[in-house]
Amino acid sequence: MVNSPNTTDLTAAAPAERRARARSEGAARASGGVLGQTKINPFGDLHTVQHLSARFARQLRGLFEPLLRRELRVWAEPLAVQRFGDYRAERAEGLTAYLPLPMSTVEGAALCVLDGQFVFELLDLFFGGAGAVPAEMPAEFSPAAEAMVARLGGMVARPLSIAWEPLAPIGFSVGRVEANPALLGVPAEDALIVTRFGLAAGDGAPVYLDLLYPVDALKPHGPTLTGKVLDKAEPDPAWRNTLTRAAMDVTFPVRSVLAEPVVPLSMLMNLKPGDVIPISFGAEVPVMVGGDRFASGIVGQSNGQAAVRLTKLHHRQGTDE
Repeated sequence: MVNSPNTTDLTAAAPAERRARARSEGAARASGGVLGQTKINPFGDLHTVQHLSARFARQLRGLFEPLLRRELRVWAEPLAVQRFGDYRAERAEGLTAYLPLPMSTVEGAALCVLDGQFVFELLDLFFGGAGAVPAEMPAEFSPAAEAMVARLGGMVARPLSIAWEPLAPIGFSVGRVEANPALLGVPAEDALIVTRFGLAAGDGAPVYLDLLYPVDALKPHGPTLTGKVLDKAEPDPAWRNTLTRAAMDVTFPVRSVLAEPVVPLSMLMNLKPGDVIPISFGAEVPVMVGGDRFASGIVGQSNGQAAVRLTKLHHRQGTDE
């Protein structure tokens, strides 16, 4: 958990809002920097990244609810652009998991950051416990805890890669977890886009998962990241079901053409009752829906009535089935 007391109980009473000052400072940096300091955000308003984070929060809910065995509220907080040294200074003292997520097509790696107590809670739940955490946090992660973080990284990396597809062809893989951020090789002055996701059960205190993206790695995709995005509202399920039922009740004329003989006009002019027009047709006849050939079939009988048994369908992109 970020800058909070050593507890990750998602059902505990919610504490006062945390990091209000720090996040507001980060937001100031994201919108243009602080007077007298070098501007670290070359993008401006990151509308698209904020939109991506809001949608990705919904996917995180599906990932963590089975692990935590409870219904969760998951949301994306307003993003910020910070130097890595400032980000580290904001975090409370305590064991923290820094998991690199190497990015394909660009040079660099995102970081998935998790509070150590949250990791141990998930580990205990994974092995059938009730989510107990050590009374005194260790100085480093056990091999089992590191494996748990790597597992979480894999669960996050796959949908994160899919979420980025509309913006940039960036894939994410899983690196090696570190408890000491100095071993990551990320300079303190490097600028990062900090996206934060809150997870809470009911009215309980939230825990946080941070995803940090290196600004330099995303510069080639700057125009895409700053475009305004209009969120598409999810359709109302009742309306969608009603529309589906109405569409399924639409009727179409279906006919089978046994033969289409061609005769001269002179013969047509002389036809009278009792005349015979010879016809011939093959083993299969076309079945038409409207003006399109829907299928082919064999003429026969069913329950005493003439019928056509379908042998091929032609309605899917013009291919036979």
